[in-house]
Order: sequence, then C-alpha cells, then structure tokens
Amino acid sequence: MPLSFRMKKQPEPEEAEAVGAQKSLERPSAEEIYRHVLQNAKDELGRSATSLAISGFAGGTFMGLSALGNALALSMLGGGPIAMFCAKMFYPLGFIVVVIGRAQLFTENTLYPVALVLAEKKHVLKTLRLWATVLPTNMLGALAFAALASYTAALNPHAQAALVQLGMDAIHASPSAIFWSGVMGGWIIAMMAWLVSASHSITGSVALIWMLTFVVGLGGFAHCIATSGEVLTAVLLHHARVANYFGWFLPAVGGNICGGIGMVTILEYGQVIYGGDGTPTGQTDTEQARRMTQATTTNLGTFTTSATERQPGELHVNTNSR
Repeated sequence: MPLSFRMKKQPEPEEAEAVGAQKSLERPSAEEIYRHVLQNAKDELGRSATSLAISGFAGGTFMGLSALGNALALSMLGGGPIAMFCAKMFYPLGFIVVVIGRAQLFTENTLYPVALVLAEKKHVLKTLRLWATVLPTNMLGALAFAALASYTAALNPHAQAALVQLGMDAIHASPSAIFWSGVMGGWIIAMMAWLVSASHSITGSVALIWMLTFVVGLGGFAHCIATSGEVLTAVLLHHARVANYFGWFLPAVGGNICGGIGMVTILEYGQVIYGGDGTPTGQTDTEQARRMTQATTTNLGTFTTSATERQPGELHVNTNSR
C-alpha cells in the first residue's frame, strides 16, 4: 500500500514580504536607527530654502503650544509645586505637534544633518544653510505666537500673566546657568529625535516625545525655541527688554547645540561605527527574512515525493489494492 505525499504550497513573494514586515517589528539595531536618521537628513537637506523657511516658521509657531498649555494650567491651578508639576504635563504639546507633523525644529536638526556629515564627510554647507534658514524662521514663528498672545484678546489676563511670568523666570538665570541648562535640554531633545527614528508607530512616537519633553519642562531646561514664546511675550508686554531676550537666547542656543551634537550625535555615531552590533552593513531585516524564506523554500522542495495533481494544501493518499 504505497503512500504518496505532496508538501504544502510554499509562500508566494507577497507572503515573504509579509514575513519581512513582521520581522521589522523587532527592536531595531543601532545601525538600522542610524540609517533611518541618515535618510531623514538627506530628505531635509534636499528641500528648497522656501520649503524650509515655511516649515520653520510653522514649527516656531506650533511650539507656542508648549508655553500656552503651561500658562493655561498655571492660571487655573495657581502656584505651588503640585500646580507646577501638573502644568508641566502640557509642556510636550508643542513638541508632539511639530515632530509628528514633520515641521522644522532647530534642535532636531542638531541630530539629523550632523549625523550625515559624520557618516559621509560632506554636506557641511547644506547643513549650515539648513540651520541658517530654520533657526531664524523658528524665532519668527515664536514671535508670531507671542504677538498673538500679547496684542489680542485670545488669552484671559490670568493666562497672559502666567505666560509673562514664565518668560521672566527664564531670563533671570545667569548666562552660565542658561548654557548648561541648554546642554541638558539639547541632549534630551536630540535623544528624543533618535528614539523617534526607532519607533514603529505614531502611538509609540507620541509616548516617547511626551515622556522625554516632560522631563525638559519639569527640569526647566532651556530650549531656544520652546521658551522663546514665553520670553518674547514678556518683551512685547514691556516686562523685559529685547537685550534680555538675546542675553538668554544666545547661551540657550549654544547649550542646545552642544548638548545635541556632543552628547547624542557623536556618541551614537561612535556606537554604530565602533560598537559592532552584529548587523551586516547595508543588510536590512527584510532582506535577511527574504533570504531565509528562499532557503527554506529550496530545502522543503526536496521533500516533495509525488507529482500527483491536487488542490493546494491537500494531503493526498493513494491506496492501491492488489
């Protein structure tokens, strides 16, 4: 009574792609994150100056949401440590909108283009062009938010007063304190950009942005764009001078650059180049999965023992009676 069997139908190319897609949901290696960062940098450096300027202005304006949420909560809850803690929970709003909406934010750009410069040893002029476009337009966007908060009846007097007080608190620190506070803020924001590049979902990205920028707000670390809306509101309402703004802004932006470049970009670059995380250069998880699937298909094909026609997935048993 001879038996003949045919193995189950092998996966089609589309099924192999699905295997690769499922594989890609695993935690990415440092090298894979770095490749994603490099691709983001190439995309940003390839944009026109007009596109960068409009996106930078939008980013500066949207960052006003961090100051706005903070001020509104403080105006309702009053002072005190608990009220301040609750108010800082709204600080991430501007970052979430800017990062998920892909608007230009200067402190994000301390990671992406500098990583590309380190990797390819070029694009320096394009990076300087990007910074020279995004930083001023971010500032103009913050000024537009401050003008809206100062010169219109959009905010009630209590919220407006809370916004001014936030700005006054920022500029009263010494330049050295502002600089080192900016180093901490730049480090955390650039780390946020690195981790968002590793995220597989919008929900995961939002969670990462919220947690890390909440720490920035809670620590009162200087951020050259997020805090600009608060300080410029104080300037426009004549509680501070323009010189006070630039006296705060220059050490803040210097600290943000040092924190972003020195503590994230260079360290993560070194991890990828010298860390040896085990993933061959240029070979993605999808490619590895495709190769594994092809090898499995070849091996399984050798076990086919019958040419009897059948429907896919059917086990065929042939019984011959004597």
